[in-house]
Amino acid sequence: MSLGVVAIVGSPNVGKSTIFNRIVGKRRAIVDDQPGVTRDRLYETAEWLDREFRLVDTGGIEIENRPFQEQIRVQTELAMDEADVIIFVADGKKGVTKDDRFVAKMLYKFHKPVILAVNKIDNQDMLPNLGEFYSLGLGEPIATSGEHGIGIGDVLDKIIKSLPKDKEVIYNDAITFSIIGRPNVGKSSLVNSILKKERVIVSNIVGTTRDSIDTRFTRDGNDFVVIDTAGLKKRGKIYESVDKYSMLRALAAVDRSEIVLLVIDANEGIIEQDKHVVGYAIEKKKAIIIVVNKWDLVRKEQNTQAEFEKKIRNEFPFLEYAPIVFVSAKTSSRVDGIFDKIKLVHEAYDTHISTSLLNQVVQDAQLMNEAPDFNGGRLKIYFVNQANSCPPTFVLFVNKPKYAHFSYLRYIENRLRASFNLDGTPLELVLRERV
Repeated sequence: MSLGVVAIVGSPNVGKSTIFNRIVGKRRAIVDDQPGVTRDRLYETAEWLDREFRLVDTGGIEIENRPFQEQIRVQTELAMDEADVIIFVADGKKGVTKDDRFVAKMLYKFHKPVILAVNKIDNQDMLPNLGEFYSLGLGEPIATSGEHGIGIGDVLDKIIKSLPKDKEVIYNDAITFSIIGRPNVGKSSLVNSILKKERVIVSNIVGTTRDSIDTRFTRDGNDFVVIDTAGLKKRGKIYESVDKYSMLRALAAVDRSEIVLLVIDANEGIIEQDKHVVGYAIEKKKAIIIVVNKWDLVRKEQNTQAEFEKKIRNEFPFLEYAPIVFVSAKTSSRVDGIFDKIKLVHEAYDTHISTSLLNQVVQDAQLMNEAPDFNGGRLKIYFVNQANSCPPTFVLFVNKPKYAHFSYLRYIENRLRASFNLDGTPLELVLRERV
């Protein structure tokens, strides 16, 4: 299920990032008194009244043509376009400014629910300042103070009321997988090769995929749904990179999938963006397959594939459980092998292991390698059972959870992987003290 999107917009230095941090409960956005400090969008998941949504911070918009202003306007318009709800933040101390009216005119054309948060209303004496903000034509202003937390609850209540109702798409027994990766690694070409027909536009221009598209199909008696992560068209000279434009739609695709295919360009090799792209999938505990595309363009020598795989393992040590497939979407070479891995990984992701087998493996692991002394004691695992699947979640009943060193838990995880089919799936180990 995809999360609703809420964008925070406004002119510079009105407190957008302070409100962003207040809502998400952590200092992720840059906060500074210098106007124009926030230049690129930040995304974070927030929650209120048991409803999660994705919050987007943006740079400040103003009429005056300062450095980066054109780029900031473009990326803010993109945030407005992607958002389900928009929080328009204004400065209650300054009153309505020309920049506020400029932003308001931008908002009119998007026809989205707008919450007008008049910030820096730090005491009741300033409440009369709200009156002039009605002139913006954006509804009733809410008095807020991001610094002190005043009015944030009212803003959140209105967000929840304004977000569209959850529309969870259920595909029954179909295996759902999404295709993610930085721009121009061949995601759309891979979708076409998988489906064996030209159902999405394929182009060498970065960011041509416009909408996220779910396609259901049957192969060898199995039902699948492929979720193509959409990009955005490049609009003039823009400050932030295109992968950030497409991130919201990519995150939504990951949310709806069980398995994520991380596509890497074999010709360009691994770059830092590849790690950023897959980070959200790891955070959401999705099963992962690494797909090295454009393998036909790589000059082959002895052990070329083995060396490339070794490099991947070194660059992605946190994905050592993910299988690797080398393909060429353009020629469809080895693409069929992706489905063998998808079925194997899905089986692992949805597996359930009997309690007796689990305990046998874990007890044997402790006999082979006793836990080290840590935090004043030695961990002892008395009993294990599987609490859930998708991903497999194991509850370990122990003497004291604080005695567990991360390296020993990694050892236990590795023993489980060596004993059962758990390729491609993350594992969760939950420690509980036996009473």
